[in-house]
Amino acid sequence: MTTIALTINGEARELAVEPYRSLLDVLRNEAGLTGTKKGCDVGDCGACTVLVDGKPVNSCLMLGVEADGSEVLTIEGLQPAPNRLHPLQEAFIRLGGAQCGFCTPGMIMMAAALLAENPSPSEEEIRFGIAGNICRCTGYTKIVEAIQAAGKELA
Repeated sequence: MTTIALTINGEARELAVEPYRSLLDVLRNEAGLTGTKKGCDVGDCGACTVLVDGKPVNSCLMLGVEADGSEVLTIEGLQPAPNRLHPLQEAFIRLGGAQCGFCTPGMIMMAAALLAENPSPSEEEIRFGIAGNICRCTGYTKIVEAIQAAGKELA
């Protein structure tokens, strides 16, 4: 076991982890944060997307020990306050951006990174930005609309 120190959702944490465990497994099993989903486990689907030091990462491809000293933001930490959803979360609910919900945490985290870099992305920029996140339920139209709406609200 190796002890890592990192900040998860604004909270300093020390976790004992096996050196071979992915950040995804560390978040779900050691940190108890199950909002980040294990989809393909090979970096193809984006369901496990989290922000590490502000950048989107497929947490299934990053070792937990690589996150030592980093700041990690998961879907659980995106809310600005305990009883208040982030504008992206609200827009996904209001505009039907989520259906089965499995891809939703990763999709929202990727969208959060996109909007942090570009608060007013075009439809084309959004589609390019979320290209690494696969949704099997929708045609992406409602997801794109939700991201655009959240971008307008955040701007």
